[in-house]
Amino acid sequence: MKRAIVLILDGVGIGELPDAAEYGDEGSNTLVNLARFCGGLKLPVLERLGLGNITAIKGVNHVDKPLACFGKMAEKSSGKDSTSGHWELFGLVLKKPFPTYPNGFPDEIIKQFETRINHKVIGNFPVSGTEIIKRFGDEHIKTKRPIVYTSADSVFQIACHIDVFSLEELYKFCEIARKLLTGKHSVARVIARPFRGESPDFYRTKDRRDYSIPPPEPTLLDIVKENGLDVIAIGKIDELFGHRGYTKSYHSLNDLECVNFVLKALNEIDSGLIVANFIQFDMDWGHRNDTEGFKNGLIEIDKGIGNIIEKIKNDDILFITADHGNDPTTPSTDHSREYVPILALTSKRRGGNLGVRKSFSDLAQSIAHYFNINGIKNGENFLDVYLV
Repeated sequence: MKRAIVLILDGVGIGELPDAAEYGDEGSNTLVNLARFCGGLKLPVLERLGLGNITAIKGVNHVDKPLACFGKMAEKSSGKDSTSGHWELFGLVLKKPFPTYPNGFPDEIIKQFETRINHKVIGNFPVSGTEIIKRFGDEHIKTKRPIVYTSADSVFQIACHIDVFSLEELYKFCEIARKLLTGKHSVARVIARPFRGESPDFYRTKDRRDYSIPPPEPTLLDIVKENGLDVIAIGKIDELFGHRGYTKSYHSLNDLECVNFVLKALNEIDSGLIVANFIQFDMDWGHRNDTEGFKNGLIEIDKGIGNIIEKIKNDDILFITADHGNDPTTPSTDHSREYVPILALTSKRRGGNLGVRKSFSDLAQSIAHYFNINGIKNGENFLDVYLV
C-alpha cells in the first residue's frame, strides 16, 4: 500500500546550469533572484522541508533539522522546455533537442498549414503571447487570419479571438498543425491560445490547450500503470505526456485547484502514483516577468503543500521539484536553463543531503525502486542510500 506523490512547480528553477550561457540564460536563478528582488520570501512549509538548505534564498532560512531530504538536479537532456523537463523527470532523456524556430517557421510549413485550414495566417516569429495579440489583434479580427507564433521553446502557437474563430475551430487548427509537424519539424507542443476583449485590452482566456508529441518510449507513468497501479495525472500532466500513462486525470491550469485535486486523489487511492503540475508559475508569472504574482503564487503553494503534508500517511513519499527555470527578474520572458530543486519527504528519514543529482531521471529511478518495478533506463536511485 505505497503511494508516491510528485509536485512539479513549473518554472521554479534554483540556479543556472553550467551550460546556461549556451542558451542565453547566464545569471538566471529563479528562486534566488526572485527572493532578492522581492526583499525575501516567506515560505514556512518549504523552509521546514529544507528548501533553504539547497542554496541561500533570502527569507528562506537554512534549518538544522529539515523534515525532508534536499538537493538539486541537473537536466541531462538538451533544451529547457516543459516537455523535455517532464519526460526526464519520469525517466526519458532526449538524445537530441526538439526543433526551435528563432526565425519563425519555414514557408514549407506555413503554406501547408494555410492550405489545410483554408486560411492565411499572420505573425510567424518568436514573441511573447501577450505581446503578439496586442500587435496583431486588430488585424486578426479584420482579416480573419489566425495568428501563428513561437518562442525560444519548441512550440507552434495559434492565437485566435473567440469571436472570430470558435474554440472548436481553434482546436481543430491545432490538431491539423500537430499532424503536420512531424519528422524534422516534430515540435514538442502545438498550443491553442484563445483570447477575448477589444483593442487595446485583449486578454487570453483559460481555454488554452496543449497538443504534445507523445513520448517515444515508455515513461515511469506508463510503467507504473502497466504494473497495475493507479496513476493520477493533475494539472497539465495529461497533455505533456500525450494523454498516456495514467488511469485518471484532473486537468487544470489553476494552482490552487490542483492542490485540491491532489487532496482529492489522496482520498481516492490507497496505492499508486499521483503527479501534479502547477503551471501558473510558468504560464502566468514567469513568461510575463510578473515578480509579484510569482511571489504570491509561491506563498499560496506553500500553504497548499502544508495541507497536502497533513494528508499523507506513514508509507507515502512526497517529492517536490520543477521542470526548468523561468526567472521573472531577467529581461527574457522565456524558460531558463537551470537546476531544479528536489525535496523528498518520508517518515523513514529526515534531513539527508541529496547533493547535486546528474539527471532529473534520478527521480524516476528512485520512484521505480520505491515501487519495486523495473523498466527505467536512466537515472540513479537515491532512496536506498538517503531515505530508507
